[in-house]
Amino acid sequence: MTQAFYTGVSGIRTHQTAIDITSNNLANVNTVGYREYGSEFASLFERELHTNAQSSSVQSSIGVGSRVQASAMNLSAGAYTLTERSTDLAIMGEGWFGVTDGEGTLYTRAGGFYFDVNNDLVTNDGYHGLGTTAGNIEGDTLTRVTNEVALGDIQEQVPLRFPDTLTIAPVATTQTSFMANLGVEDVARKVSTQIVTPEGERNNLELSFTRSAVQTPPNTGWEVTASIKSLDGESVYATQSGIVEFDERGALVATTLGSIDNGGVAVEIDLGSGFEGIVATSGVVNGGSSVANGMIGGELVGYEINTNAEVIATFTNGMQSSVGKVAVFHFQNDQGLERVGTTSFRPTSNSGEALFYKDANGNNILGAQVKNYQLENSNVKIETALTELIIYQRAFDANSKSITTADEMIQKALNMSAR
Repeated sequence: MTQAFYTGVSGIRTHQTAIDITSNNLANVNTVGYREYGSEFASLFERELHTNAQSSSVQSSIGVGSRVQASAMNLSAGAYTLTERSTDLAIMGEGWFGVTDGEGTLYTRAGGFYFDVNNDLVTNDGYHGLGTTAGNIEGDTLTRVTNEVALGDIQEQVPLRFPDTLTIAPVATTQTSFMANLGVEDVARKVSTQIVTPEGERNNLELSFTRSAVQTPPNTGWEVTASIKSLDGESVYATQSGIVEFDERGALVATTLGSIDNGGVAVEIDLGSGFEGIVATSGVVNGGSSVANGMIGGELVGYEINTNAEVIATFTNGMQSSVGKVAVFHFQNDQGLERVGTTSFRPTSNSGEALFYKDANGNNILGAQVKNYQLENSNVKIETALTELIIYQRAFDANSKSITTADEMIQKALNMSAR
């Protein structure tokens, strides 16, 4: 009978632990990135029953209680909530964000990042977010515009830190193209576009077309003068002349206007060919359109994170460039991770070391979609947790009943022996 005491006590302890685990889940039902834990039970060792029935084919034994064998992590995703910050990130699928306090790396699903006063990407707990930098910043200058950053190897992931002041150098215009219909009348026409000097100033490149005094039928000739002027038109910095010829249909067949000097940089002037570019047909005369490369310099407006986990720097000239990428880490066994905080984990021998997924070409990839302006909430299901509490409470009560029953039996046995 005394064994019933110990068996009942083990059941009480077991289900008390289960209640504690479930209570902690409910306490974190609104904790961003929290992972629910479940209770897994196992029986204690069995005590063999000895019997004189040697011919019995049944192995007889009696258990001596239960224990909590494991508290397993629930890896299902929580609900996703929209936010107002591009630096709030949620992983759609498996994977973990990497964060560091300078001493070690932890992993979390809580993607509530922001840029602090030093433009370090940090969490609300003060950890620094890990990722790959683009390598396109020298001092306070962006050396090149990058659309996407290739994810580096595991050991190359660093805290994402960016300068508070950042400039993007001007790029001088080197290529222009024009499209217009000059018509068939002897009327001067003009087409223009804005270009950028090597110093980052904007000027106008203007093309003036006039019918040539001497024509060589069946072609029609026009004289063209290219001029680089200030935006107000008061200053002329360079001029270049040439001839363009159109066939009897009005298609461009020849031009001698090639390029013009733009402060030491040659600007190619593309007038097209055939009916692509500058034409002289009897159709509707239009002012045309133009395209020019180059850009003025710009100052940093701020940093954001896009839906590809790219850290994007935006400048006053309207340019944007990726300067880094937030990394997403993976493990062979996520349930082997050791929880060291409400939402932070560290790898163990059971989980294996962190790794990156690779594409067919062997390049490191995120391995999951990352959404900005979203956070993943706790994956605790309240209705399930409350049901578990009821079950554990009933089991707790049942085990306490086995103790009181054993106590009553012992009392009765003692009373019998006292007579």
